[in-house]
Amino acid sequence: MIDKKSSEKSPSSTYNAESIVILEGLDPVRKRPGMYIGSTSATGLHHLIWEVVDNGIDEAMAGFATEISTTLLKDGLVEVADNGRGIPVDIHKTTKVSALETVLTKLHAGGKFGEGGGYKVSGGLHGVGVSVVNALSEYLKAEIYREGKVWMQEYQRGKPQDKAKPVGNTKKTGTTITFKADPQIFEELEYNWGKILDRLRQQAYLTKGITIKLADKRAEHRTKNYTFYFEGGIKAYIKSLNQNSAVKNETIFYVEKEINDTKVEVSLQYNDGFNETTLAFANNIINPDGGTHMVGFRTALTRTLNNYARNQKLLKEKEENLTGEDVREGLTAIISVKLTNPQFEGQTKGKLGNAEIKTYVEQIFGDSFNTFLEEHPKEAEAIISKCCLSAQARIAARTARASILRKGALEGMTLPGKLADCSSRKPEESELYIVEGDSAGGSAKQGRNRRFQAILPLRGKILNVERARLDKMLANNEIKNLVIALGTNIDDQFDLSKLRYHRIIIMTDADVDGAHIRTLLLTLFFRHFGPMVLNGNLYVAQPPLYQLKKGATIKYAYTDEEKENIIKEMGGITEEIIQTTEEESETTENSSSEDSTDEEATGEINETETKQTKTKAPSRIMIQRYKGLGEMNPTQLWETTMNPATRVMKQINVEDAVAANEIFEILMGGDVAPRKHFIQTHAKKVENLDI
Repeated sequence: MIDKKSSEKSPSSTYNAESIVILEGLDPVRKRPGMYIGSTSATGLHHLIWEVVDNGIDEAMAGFATEISTTLLKDGLVEVADNGRGIPVDIHKTTKVSALETVLTKLHAGGKFGEGGGYKVSGGLHGVGVSVVNALSEYLKAEIYREGKVWMQEYQRGKPQDKAKPVGNTKKTGTTITFKADPQIFEELEYNWGKILDRLRQQAYLTKGITIKLADKRAEHRTKNYTFYFEGGIKAYIKSLNQNSAVKNETIFYVEKEINDTKVEVSLQYNDGFNETTLAFANNIINPDGGTHMVGFRTALTRTLNNYARNQKLLKEKEENLTGEDVREGLTAIISVKLTNPQFEGQTKGKLGNAEIKTYVEQIFGDSFNTFLEEHPKEAEAIISKCCLSAQARIAARTARASILRKGALEGMTLPGKLADCSSRKPEESELYIVEGDSAGGSAKQGRNRRFQAILPLRGKILNVERARLDKMLANNEIKNLVIALGTNIDDQFDLSKLRYHRIIIMTDADVDGAHIRTLLLTLFFRHFGPMVLNGNLYVAQPPLYQLKKGATIKYAYTDEEKENIIKEMGGITEEIIQTTEEESETTENSSSEDSTDEEATGEINETETKQTKTKAPSRIMIQRYKGLGEMNPTQLWETTMNPATRVMKQINVEDAVAANEIFEILMGGDVAPRKHFIQTHAKKVENLDI
């Protein structure tokens, strides 16, 4: 909570150079940027914006700012402005330069360490944010609106070009930072509009009453503008997260209380899905790895629901207590704490470590949630019924899993019959190709390097796990075979150390069916093998779309643009090759659908069985469009898609778990309307669509 008395004091008199405390210098940042922003990829690039915006959020949480704006400008420039007090510009007694220059050139210099006019609650605990942005920017300009004057100072790669000086008069207060990321540091310099939009919307939810504006002025002919303001805070956030789901409790639970200078906010709602979405924040910084606030919340949630269910006779005497897994199915929850001295793990603040926060959250949430259940008996009964159904499914899944895995490789027994395993027993050098159809599986088995490459063909499309519980999943043969082949077990019993292959590669056809199978597999891995995805073990193979042949020269193109470039290099007249086969193999049976793909119904193609409708001419470029992996003979498949020296693969990772969760719910969930809207919105962006 904000102390009204301190808010009424003159901002200038309490927030000055004395509030800035120095801990160390700036030199290491350019040498090891990954230590401060995580990486020099797109993730690190966007982290620069987060750091500057967080400074404005700190001013808002302290009660001195009501508006923050972020503008993407031409030539890679980004402008972030707030209407707070403005960074002090008077001379700092230790550094002998302005407080502004001290903040921008010294690590661990800021208002987060001192007493008095600094910050009581701050997201930027380490105080390295804006100085790191300065160090990693080719150009940075700071404009300070304070005490009736406009102060300005410019920097080149962290070096001040002049002293901070007044350049005009003003009636407003605040800070504007304009910067351009350094191309010498970052691998890419293109900002993702959607990513920034989602992040700033999230910050608006977490800080009630603040206005956050975002504008994109990179294109001359078009400017995009968004303004976010949420009076309901995280309660409104919960409503947004569940907008595509049928909910169990229409009344969203919400509590906000303060204890020992720590403010705790919790909001939750149950939906009819099977997945949990719980977000934890400390001082508006998301903690993807949770922490003590998450532990306190989960402990109180399980205990409170069990106590209520027992008291209301919703659980029979002989029935087991609900487990944490049972009460979190279909849960959407947000825990937000604001504290004076947060202890994070690392600069990226992935996990909160303050021990006392567990007790605070457990006490505040437990008491309030119990009151909520008693005041809303019908909604409480719906929540308990949902949890009891989850418990029944868990017991059924445990029985099914035990039955399957007793017979499986996890107990040292046989691997799936369709798995062509590799000879190596070293997981770090082994890789598993999950291949669409027996035809492609046959080519992959013949073309692979048997020493370290294993092949698991899939028969048709696997079950959509977004709409199924674990017991139904394990009844699906393809999923069962995959679980046994991986060796890790699944869900809460997942053990990454037992992964038999350190590269799991999805290899499907370059058509609509192949894309659908790939999406089904990605849903399975994201929902039930999450640590494996986060660890970087999952890949998607990129087979070529075209083979271009002129005389004895053969080249492969992975995109239409690459195809056109190769045609220009080769020169000559182009002709398409249309392939047919003399015989068809047995139609594969679909395990979850009666349909089967054309590629699955086509036998393995070899060179002697292929007919070409065009006569080859030495001056002509023969172009073959690969519709399926089964059209390639083993040698071609090895050369283009499986040879580590020449293949192209995409590594799957999760940059934003919340956004990923939402996309999977839209695309793979049971509600048709959001999916239809998504397809209509993004249809024009689809390339190489075969209908």
